[in-house]
Order: sequence, then C-alpha cells, then structure tokens
Amino acid sequence: MTSPLLQTYARADISFERGEGPWLIGRDGERYLDFGAGIAVNALGHAHPHLVKTLTEQAAKLWHTSNLFQIPDGERLARRLVENTFADVVFFSNSGAEANEAAIKMARKYHAANGHPERFRIITFEGAFHGRTLATIAAGGQAKYLEGFGPKVEGFDQVPFDDLDALKAAIVPEAAALLIEPIQGESGIRPAPNLFIRELRNLCDEHGLLLIFDEIQTGVGRTGKLFAHEWMGVTPDIMSVAKGIGGGFPMGACLATAEAAKGMTVGTHGTTFGGNPLAMAVGNAVLDVILEPGFLERVERMGLLLKQRLAELKDRHPGVIAEVRGQGLMIGLRMQVPNTEFIAAARAQKIILIGAGDNVARMLPPLIVTDSDIAEAMNRLDAACAAIEAELKSTAQRGAAE
Repeated sequence: MTSPLLQTYARADISFERGEGPWLIGRDGERYLDFGAGIAVNALGHAHPHLVKTLTEQAAKLWHTSNLFQIPDGERLARRLVENTFADVVFFSNSGAEANEAAIKMARKYHAANGHPERFRIITFEGAFHGRTLATIAAGGQAKYLEGFGPKVEGFDQVPFDDLDALKAAIVPEAAALLIEPIQGESGIRPAPNLFIRELRNLCDEHGLLLIFDEIQTGVGRTGKLFAHEWMGVTPDIMSVAKGIGGGFPMGACLATAEAAKGMTVGTHGTTFGGNPLAMAVGNAVLDVILEPGFLERVERMGLLLKQRLAELKDRHPGVIAEVRGQGLMIGLRMQVPNTEFIAAARAQKIILIGAGDNVARMLPPLIVTDSDIAEAMNRLDAACAAIEAELKSTAQRGAAE
C-alpha cells in the first residue's frame, strides 16, 4: 500500500514501540542501542522518569493559552537559562529553524534600531546547516537544499570554514552578523578551531557585527559543557538552541544580550505555540537533570571514554574507519567505506547511528549513557566492522576469481 505521507524521507523499514533510557524497542520486540538519540534530541534518553512525571502532571492541568498571557514556567525557564549563560533575554520557539529565524531577524533589527537598516547581510560558513525554512536554507547555502525552491533568499554570504582571509573579504558595509555552528553537525562533526572562533569575536567587535552561535545540536550538555562555546572562551551576542533542550518535546529558544535584542519590541516577532506550558514544563525538567552537580562532568568523562574506545576500534579496523573526531558525546566516524553501508551494518547489529556529510557516521548517544552502554556499543560496532571486512574480502576474492 502506498503511504499517504509526503515522501521526503528515506525511512528505514523499522518502527519502534517504546524506549527505555538508551534503548529503543521495536514493534517486533527487538532491542536497539540508540546512539543517535533522535538526532541529538533525546538528551536524557527515552522515558526518563522525571520528564515523564513532569509532562504527565502538566498535561493534566494546562496545555496551551498563547503568549497573550503570562506563562510562569516560561518565565522560570528563561530565568534559569539567563542565569547559566551569557544571555539577558530568551525567546521560545517550537524548533531549531524557528530559533535561527528569530536570531536572523534579531540581528537585522538591531542594526535597524541603530539607524542602519542597510546592514542586513549575514555571513555564514560553507558546510553549515541552519534549518529547512527558506531563510535558513539560504543561510546554510548548500545547493542540495536550495535547488528547486526559487531564488535564494537575499542577504546571506557563505565563506569557507576556517578561512579568515575569505571572511575578512566578505565583511562589507552591509554586513550585520556572523552565524556559525561551533561544531558543524550535518556536514560531518567538524569542530571550529578555538583560535578561529576567537578571531570571529574580534572581527565582530572591530566591525560592529553581532556574533550568532547556532548551538542547536551542540548545546544543552552535548559536549560536556552546557554550551559548546564555553570550551572556546568566547561568548556570542545571540544563540539559537533546540533539540536537547526539550528532551524529545518540540522546543527551541533564541538567547541574546539585552543590547543585541534591543530592536525586538512588542509586535516585532511572535509565535502561536512557542513557549507553551507543556514545553516549558519539560524544558525545566530537562534543566533539573542537566544542571545537577556533577552531571556535565560525567558527560565529559563518558565522551572521553567513548572517543578512546572508538580510537581503539579504528586501530582494529583501519580499512573501515578513517578518523574519529568530535567532542563530548558528539562524535563523528569518517569512514573508509560508504557511511550508509556502515550505518546499515551497525543497524544489523542493533545499534543506531546517524549519517552526515563528509562520509561520516554520527554517534550522538543520550547524555545518560553509561560505561556498560559504551562497552556494549563497541561490541556491536566491532561486529559491524567485521561484517564489512568479510564482505570486502569476499568481493575481492570473487574479483580475483573472475
């Protein structure tokens, strides 16, 4: 039977019935170790007791009122984010793309409020992924996402990643801001060098630009800090957040300094569902766990352990794995074989990975992952590598026989 769903996804022929921590259980009863976490979304794994209790209690009280009224849990969540980051103000959205839209509008409005509406251009970096709206695909600049959707939205200029000379040449009088992911996720877990990020801050200060960090995939503990830019010793003016902040519930946020947000006055931006009581309750529950003393330090330790074990796996299977890169629990394996083949072989061993650019398989386990979970993952990935090596050997032998 033909599916009534719009066919914009190449879905694997698996469906899941429930989840428990880092595990997904299929409708056939098979258990899969989930090292994709819904593409870095299920930060606390599946069915986390505190999140389930919080959402259930809120669902029995109030789902939606709109932003025409006060939402106390939203005030509380915004206050906690402000207290733990560089920001002074927060705007809640439903997704990462919407958080980036808010960031883009905020940067342009800042210059308009300063009397320079001609400063609207946003400089971004090749390989970036900032969302699927018309503005955010223009910000990303990747042809495969732009093709067929008409003229690219005006006002976005891409420069090569980690190329200061190209960046400096792109800073024209109309430039308003720089937008960058501290670690590019969709293009293959490509960390921006610390020195490069520091130079971005210097250039923004020199030219009166706003620095925007897209921490949709890197944020909320993923790298072992609450936000990845903390490793770099640099703070942005604006930051977009999503994925892990909702722990699986659709939610995003745009954080900013009061100065950067000065143009965003009443009526300049809005959302119907963003900041609704359900999302705000869950967001606070996520922070309850993430901000517990020692939680982020434990994520950092698990990330180091995972990277060490993957380096050992690479050494055992150099014909399959070319490189291990990333930080914390955001790791990329650049493959010697097509990443689709490796991900399929891993899935056959009941472990879920996520594909990315540069022939990379991403590992984004939930932040509650344990030593034993990592050991189990290595056993399954070792078996996946062995299966690929056996197939490569068999193919070579058939070729020699012919």
